[in-house]
Amino acid sequence: MALKKITLKYKSEKFLLTVDDCNLLKKFLGLMIFRKRTLLLFNFKKSRRVKIHSFFCNPFLAVYTNKKNKIQEIIKVTSWRPLILPDDKFNKLIEIPLIHKYSKLTKHLLGIPLTTK
Repeated sequence: MALKKITLKYKSEKFLLTVDDCNLLKKFLGLMIFRKRTLLLFNFKKSRRVKIHSFFCNPFLAVYTNKKNKIQEIIKVTSWRPLILPDDKFNKLIEIPLIHKYSKLTKHLLGIPLTTK
C-alpha cells in the first residue's frame, strides 16, 4: 500500500485525506477488492473522462478533481452500475466507500452539490 496525504479543495473548504495511491492493478480492481479500509486515489497524467463501473462494489462516492486537487464533481455511486462517467475531464479520482469509518467525511462531502449515478 502506498499511502499518501492529499488536500482536496472546494471553494474555501479543504479536506485532508490519507489515500492509497493506486498502481495499475489497483486501478483495474478498485473497490471491487480493496473496499474495506482505505480511500483509493487514481492519478492520471493527462486530463480525461474515464468510465468506471460499480459491479461487485458497495456504494461509494467518486470524487473527481483537477491536477491541483480542486473538486470538480462528486458522484454518489450505487451498486451494480455498468457505467459511471463524469461530466468533464479530470486528473484524479478518489473512491470513498460509504462505510461508518468515513461517515463524517462523506456527510460533509454530501453537502456539496453532487450527482447520483
